[in-house]
Amino acid sequence: MLPGPTNVPDSVMNAMLQPMINHRGADFHALYSEIEANLKYVFQTQNDVFILTSSGTGGVECAVTNLINPGEKAIVPVFGVFSERLAEKIKRRKGVPIELNLPWGTAPKASEIKEIVEKEPEAKAIFLVYNETSTGVTARELPQIGKIAKENNMLLVVDAVSVLGGDHLPVDEWNVDICVTGSQKCLACPPGLALISVGPKAWEKIGKTTNKPMYFDLLQMKESATKKETPFTPALPLLYALNEALRLVREEGLEKRIERHKRCAEAFYNAINALGMTAFPKGKENRSNTVIAVNVPEGVNESNVRETMREKYKVLIAGGMGKLKGKIFRVGCMGTVSQTEVMTTINALGNALKDAGYPINTEEGLDAARKMF
Repeated sequence: MLPGPTNVPDSVMNAMLQPMINHRGADFHALYSEIEANLKYVFQTQNDVFILTSSGTGGVECAVTNLINPGEKAIVPVFGVFSERLAEKIKRRKGVPIELNLPWGTAPKASEIKEIVEKEPEAKAIFLVYNETSTGVTARELPQIGKIAKENNMLLVVDAVSVLGGDHLPVDEWNVDICVTGSQKCLACPPGLALISVGPKAWEKIGKTTNKPMYFDLLQMKESATKKETPFTPALPLLYALNEALRLVREEGLEKRIERHKRCAEAFYNAINALGMTAFPKGKENRSNTVIAVNVPEGVNESNVRETMREKYKVLIAGGMGKLKGKIFRVGCMGTVSQTEVMTTINALGNALKDAGYPINTEEGLDAARKMF
């Protein structure tokens, strides 16, 4: 129950046992075509989509290095570890991130972005983490931020690594020019692939970017895609797995999948409340449906509780990152998550807290969660 990698369905694991094929041949062209069509369905886009053999971080770096020239300004809300990394990527590209530094647990508001846009007319892009994996916060005003970007002829680049396929993100409707996700989160696929959509406005800028990377050159990817190929050797077993994972998304239906994630998240939040604990995000509107961040009760050793959960109850969750280390629990509510996983996790957390001497009634948490199902 980590915020990635997640549990992977057997059919997705078994898909990787298929024989190797020529990645420049007809069989691969057919595989690529199928993946491409299903990715457009999940991204809800008519734009170009690409598969990168890398982690989600590589996908975000691909976006940055294809768009940012040295000295160029970009607006970056910073409200957790991954948005910090996003700003750092721009700095390493010798770009200038205009940082909107927010308290961790909060999300950027469209009004705050608009204010910076008016003050910084030279900034031509907004880079936003839609779901901050380190804090369990979702930037719910993304649609409004997309409108601001469009009205000001700015690019909007979205890191959706831990949320695409688990919450609403219609890329075209929300004016997202580049969107990045990872295979190992809400798509319930093994780690190792980044998936990226690129729109027409982004292509205009990419054509003007100097010193583009070689491995992550989007223009080269676009050229290869006309032949239904990748520029360099892809991770074939992972592409087989992705193809099956996307088939399962289609089979379930994207809206039903998103609704399932939301229901499971509500069950977790109801249980947390019933157990006398609190969610880390400030305000219900900021809570993520894919990463459940919970404050560690006072006097409780977070590491010991997680160890008990792992060793005694066979449930694995994550702790905090960066300055939240030791202060929060993080539960992945993504991928194949269902009532079974939710109830098992709540039971394990409640019992591990009791084992640690924290007074808690696990049954109350289970009852509160059960109502959502």
